[in-house]
Amino acid sequence: MARPVVTRMLIVAALGLPVGALPTAAAAAPAATPALGSVIPVPAEVRPVAGAEFRLGALTVIRTQPGSAAARAVGDQLARALRPATGYPLPVRAAAPPVLPTISLLLGAGDARLGDEGYRLSVDRTKVTIRANKPAGLFAGAQTLRQLLPREIDSPTLVRRAWRVAGGSIVDYPRFAYRGAMLDVARHFHTPDEIKAYIDEISRFKVNYLHLHLADDQGWRIQIDSWPRLATVGGGPGTGVDGTGPGYLTKADYRELVRYAAARYVTIVPEIDMPGHVNAAQVAYPELTCDGVAPPPRTDTAVGYSSLCIGSETTYRFVADVIRELAALTPGPYLHIGGDEAHATTDADYLTFQQRVLPLVAKHGKTAYGWNEIAKSPASANAVAQYWDTATTNPTVVAAAARGTKVVMSPANQAYLDMKYDRNTPLGLSWAGYIEVRTAYDWNPATRVAGLPESAILGVEAPLWSETLRNLDHIEFMAFPRLPAIAELGWSPASTHDWTSFASRLGSYGPRWTARGVDFYPSPQITWG
Repeated sequence: MARPVVTRMLIVAALGLPVGALPTAAAAAPAATPALGSVIPVPAEVRPVAGAEFRLGALTVIRTQPGSAAARAVGDQLARALRPATGYPLPVRAAAPPVLPTISLLLGAGDARLGDEGYRLSVDRTKVTIRANKPAGLFAGAQTLRQLLPREIDSPTLVRRAWRVAGGSIVDYPRFAYRGAMLDVARHFHTPDEIKAYIDEISRFKVNYLHLHLADDQGWRIQIDSWPRLATVGGGPGTGVDGTGPGYLTKADYRELVRYAAARYVTIVPEIDMPGHVNAAQVAYPELTCDGVAPPPRTDTAVGYSSLCIGSETTYRFVADVIRELAALTPGPYLHIGGDEAHATTDADYLTFQQRVLPLVAKHGKTAYGWNEIAKSPASANAVAQYWDTATTNPTVVAAAARGTKVVMSPANQAYLDMKYDRNTPLGLSWAGYIEVRTAYDWNPATRVAGLPESAILGVEAPLWSETLRNLDHIEFMAFPRLPAIAELGWSPASTHDWTSFASRLGSYGPRWTARGVDFYPSPQITWG
């Protein structure tokens, strides 16, 4: 009768685990096991199997696809995420003895439905298996698995209890290829550590793009070697709304953010807003104005008063240099050139500007991306237009889509995370209305704009502007719990859209934020677990 224990001890030694990894006689109290489909975003297909729960234990091994460094990296991340609360070693190996409970992350799913980001997850009493066509799918499946463990798994300290995963299978894949969040670091600079913390949170909900708004009237937040005063002056003391948000990203900072995000399957999209929203650039370089006189710095929240000098070749030398340097820093496919609220630029000048600038982005190997005003330009046919309008009709965008323009949906009255929840919200603005959680959830990107077909929609994005934000707590309070609503619209099939289900799953998720110290807004629309 002692032989199984001896066998386990030999296996433990072979895996390099301490003898203490063996389970002790004192068993932890059973924990509530989340239902198989109780995750955000909700999976495409869920098939529960009763009596097939997997128990994560001290001998569990994480097995990854042999020969795949990317799969190994996902396995290492998963192990690091699960170790603090469980106290288990969770070694990551390319092979594991069949006698041990195993979590497997394997490539070669062979299922075209999954695409690059989808996955299959199966759970039985002895193993959890995640299969995907590409490593991005393994990462997505790992995020689902984290939510399928009891909510105490997010505790940074040891929790003594049973860790179970409901039995059954999930087949899951995204509705839209682009599922984004935007963070404004121009109105108030947010540090690289704050941006990384935001990346950690959004990637849990399968958000795969982070759009960084790097320049505006109140500040310039990225180092550009050919125009060095942009950062040193535009990001210097006294910049930002109320003059309280100085700082900028060095190129080394930006590269590190790109690397950090990529490890979590998030792609950085940089934005330099132009031809409007350029006051900070013109303070640093007066030659970017038509009269050569530097405007006064702006620390207010007004918009629409600045414009590059459209007839000046200096403007296009500046734009070409900025695009060239940003493109070289950015491995992702998109480069956002703004284009919104250019009220100080005439219509004719706006079209002239876009006709010259949009092709510059393509020259450097990137797809041009801009706010929906760029749809006015014939040059936008190969670009992406971000729909931030509050209207449900926009013939200009519909016509551009017919010419080939792709659209990312960010209607301000439903997707803008800087809008107040209600009149009593201490942060945020309200020009687009109040946005409670249900308002953020209850819309369909495919039907939001009349005449715009789903085939033209690249995806969704939740922008967070920072006029009133000063720190990470503020970011979290405005983003959560609304960002998961937008994430579900982007990932889950339209057929799964159900407010009652989402509200229940969101309520159950709240304690996970609490465990991680995330300062989320406890919406009264949700019954929090």
